[in-house]
Amino acid sequence: MNTFKTFVTSMTGRVFLVLMIGIVASATLTQWLAVNERQRTLERYRLFHVLERAEQIIETADVVRPESRAQYLAVASKGSVQLQIAADANDAAHPATEFTTALVGRLPADFKVLPLAERPEQCNQPPRQIGLLRPVQLRGVCESAKIVMTDGQVLKLSVLPSRSAPPPGHNEYAVFVPFLLCIAVLAYLVTRMVVRPMRQLAQAAKDLGNDINRPPLTLAGAAEIRQASAAFNAMQARIRQYIAQRTEMLAAITHDLQTPLTRLRLRLEKVNDADLQQKLIGDLSAMQQMIREGLDLARSMDKGGTMQKLDLDALLDSVCADAIDAGQSVELKGRAGMALLGRPLDVQRCLVNLIDNAVKYGQKAHVTVERLAGAARIRIRDEGPGIPADQLGRVFEPFFRLETSRSRASGGTGLGLTIARNIAEQHGATLSLANGEGGGLEAVLTLPEFYAGK
Repeated sequence: MNTFKTFVTSMTGRVFLVLMIGIVASATLTQWLAVNERQRTLERYRLFHVLERAEQIIETADVVRPESRAQYLAVASKGSVQLQIAADANDAAHPATEFTTALVGRLPADFKVLPLAERPEQCNQPPRQIGLLRPVQLRGVCESAKIVMTDGQVLKLSVLPSRSAPPPGHNEYAVFVPFLLCIAVLAYLVTRMVVRPMRQLAQAAKDLGNDINRPPLTLAGAAEIRQASAAFNAMQARIRQYIAQRTEMLAAITHDLQTPLTRLRLRLEKVNDADLQQKLIGDLSAMQQMIREGLDLARSMDKGGTMQKLDLDALLDSVCADAIDAGQSVELKGRAGMALLGRPLDVQRCLVNLIDNAVKYGQKAHVTVERLAGAARIRIRDEGPGIPADQLGRVFEPFFRLETSRSRASGGTGLGLTIARNIAEQHGATLSLANGEGGGLEAVLTLPEFYAGK
């Protein structure tokens, strides 16, 4: 059921259904028109046939001697046109019909044709039906008339329904069902041909989100598709150019600011007021840290660089060892036993930010590594108070801090988790935060199998 719902809501399913509904509606209308035209043609043919047959029998009976006429009529009156001697010459008359009017026009003026109100019993039988999508009742001519011969004798003409039936084994389903199957196959192929370029564009847009430097689309297919592909490639080139310009601009600003900030720091060393000196140096250090992390944030959104095969366990050992050497309380448990495909400095920056965040707000970082089915999961849990549930999603926003203090020791710049998440997404990983059952905040970094080396 879910598969059918997915198919119906997809572009492929919608185009396929529209084509099928349109084709079936067209086929139904065509069948309806064809059956009605067939009905009219058969009725006209039958009217012409019975008129010709009636004219032939009547004129032949007129030249037969009266004493032999009954014998002739018994032999000739077989089929749907029957002529016999009238038992009651005073039958109730009936207004002229299409058949009797046409018969009068075909017979010589010496004959009289008088329509009868009485109809043959066979006229009450259910009419035959033709057509599959819209059955049509095929009735044709069925009536009686008095024929006054040239010698004055009165005969009764009866036109009965046709007794012919469709050929044995005739089944319109045998034609219509294969027609629908062929149309369904054709509609599906046309749908695939129309939707495939759109899928390729959608996949290219998805790949562009993972790698801005992906190869451009090949210009192939219909003119509209080539135009859309060319526009997509131009958009990719512009985005890549904007990102490069932004990164270069931030790097230039950072580089240019380092020199005056360094001179300012040297001059602050000459301030005689020690308390004021420490405050100014603290503000200056915070400014330098914000500049460095701003540059790191810009670099974390740059998806360029060469991917390398990395040993996850060795990388974690190195990061945790550096943190311990720096005086941080970090504990590492578990082994992944797998390699990753990534950029070494970026993955290291992601892990360092998560461990620093845990130590800063929870005093200690408990790092646990486990191997899943084709993936590695890294849990980094602290011993802090955790984060309110309504704030878990916002901590990944740039410059968002739970503490309002501007002190680096308490509030930080609010970019560490944003940088970590950007790097994780670039490597096909997922990063999430959750409050632990026993307290503290737990960051879970999951690296999928696609980036795992065998």
